Amino acid sequence: MLVLFQAPAGPILVALAGGIFIAPFVLFSSIAGQLADRHDKAAVIRATKLCELGLMAVGAAGFLSGSHVLLFAVLFGLGAQATFFGPLKYGILPDHLGPAELMRGNALIEAATFAAILAGTIAGGVLITVPHGPAAVAVAGLLLALAGVAAGFRVPPARPAAPELRMGWNVAGDTLGLLRRARDNRPVWLCILGLSWFWALGATFLAEFPVIAARNFAADGHVVTLMLAVFSIGVGAGSIVAGRLLRGEVSARHVPFAALLLSVFAWDFARLCMGVSPETGWHSVGQMLAAPAAWRVLADLLLVAACGGAFSVPLYAVLQSRAEPSQRARMIAANNVLNAIFMVAGAAAIAGLAALQISAPAIILVFACLNLGVAAHTGRLLPAGDASTAAAEPEPAP
Repeated sequence: MLVLFQAPAGPILVALAGGIFIAPFVLFSSIAGQLADRHDKAAVIRATKLCELGLMAVGAAGFLSGSHVLLFAVLFGLGAQATFFGPLKYGILPDHLGPAELMRGNALIEAATFAAILAGTIAGGVLITVPHGPAAVAVAGLLLALAGVAAGFRVPPARPAAPELRMGWNVAGDTLGLLRRARDNRPVWLCILGLSWFWALGATFLAEFPVIAARNFAADGHVVTLMLAVFSIGVGAGSIVAGRLLRGEVSARHVPFAALLLSVFAWDFARLCMGVSPETGWHSVGQMLAAPAAWRVLADLLLVAACGGAFSVPLYAVLQSRAEPSQRARMIAANNVLNAIFMVAGAAAIAGLAALQISAPAIILVFACLNLGVAAHTGRLLPAGDASTAAAEPEPAP
């Protein structure tokens, strides 16, 4: 938001910012996974949170000085911090949760993640545009980082999964080896592919919201915020519902149905958006909420996101349960690498389709059709690739 409104090449810098943030997931995931498997994950969580606090202190200096270069450096650092934190937050769940709790634990993580995305996006967008906005964002960032440090010090210790592991520092070779190791475990690899597709699909929707709001609805930024809010609430709700439906059982049997319904609702969402023009569009939140057709659009969006949550949560739980305990964090790191690759590929596909003058709703239709193929393929593989663990009494944490 800062560069979009203040820099001459704002849209280009926004795209650059996305690339800078996602690059560390490809560059450092292999190291992050090794570090999480070799050491007490709780201790490494605290270290990453202290690094986050340092980064936000530098970020505060960047906001107060108005240095975009410094802020982009901090953005890269935050991407690296997120790269190291991902294998920790998912890898530590099986250390402290029993089999019957793992699905619900993942549901809470997923719901909270999208709630945080929503809150951060709205708060950041609002704060940066008010008087003394950069200072307000700097203070908010420092306070959030302090809260993260406080939470990190409350995480119970977790016994190292592979204390004898020798760290490898060949980024390219270790990353390829990480992906090969994940591919050798078929259930884990199928989960990683499914989760990577989920993130590519979600990134596509988030990228097309502003375009649909501007070109089809001729709406202001508040409509985009409303759409983002509905989407985030939907993912959170779908995550919680997925955890409750399976009642503690770690199973992917509902994933193909969630994928199928996602395509159905995405198709209806895109078709309805195609029928809206700038002349008849909903130019504000008030106009949108006053139109019955807009409520159907929002309902479709909510259900698309809910199906996405129901699609992803079981896959995270299966990935954790079927990965070797000594390699669990590295398998999650492999997932992060492929997530990043799929998101970049999805962004490239969007850019290519847009260059062919294909509208944003039509692009969503294309992805909805591709997702039907994912649903069919998932259903075909499920009998062999489904991983389920009957609910059991929680095991004591080591």
